[in-house]
Formats: sequence, structure tokens, C-alpha cells
Amino acid sequence: MSNETFASVWDAIEDTPAEAENMKLRSTLMMALEKHIRAKGWTQAEAAQRLGVTQPRVSDLLRGKINLFALDTLVNMAVAAGLHVEVRVSEAA
Repeated sequence: MSNETFASVWDAIEDTPAEAENMKLRSTLMMALEKHIRAKGWTQAEAAQRLGVTQPRVSDLLRGKINLFALDTLVNMAVAAGLHVEVRVSEAA
């Protein structure tokens, strides 16, 4: 067994650094959307209407089914929810 350490769980489980970065971004957006939906007290049906998606889609989001969501879809949902999305790019460590 290896004692390798990773900065993120995504770094440990994804095959490439690019896949890990994509998953980190998707995860961040999903958590922000979940937090926003819960803070607003929206039902899944209400969230679906506001986000322009179906209720089962909101259920997938709240259950953390990350593989069902593309990055651009999550950005669109965040904007529809009234959130502002920013991306910061820096040199890799």
C-alpha cells in the first residue's frame, strides 16, 4: 500500500489532472447550488422551476450525482439561481 498524499480526493481518484480539475469545479458548483437551494427554502419543484430543469434533475443535484452534470450545465443552473460564478486560474503547484 502506498502512503501517497493528495491535495484533493479528486486528485487521488481521477486518471488525469484535467479530469481532477473538472471534478473539483463541478463539485464546488454542486455544493454551492445545494447550499443556495436549502438557504432559500425551495422545494425541489420550486428549485426546478427557478433553475429551468426538471424536479428529478434537482433531486440528482441534491443527491450529489456529479457524473450526471456537465460543467456548463452547472454554470447555467447557478446563474439561473441568481448566483455569480467566477473562475480563477493560477499556475499548477
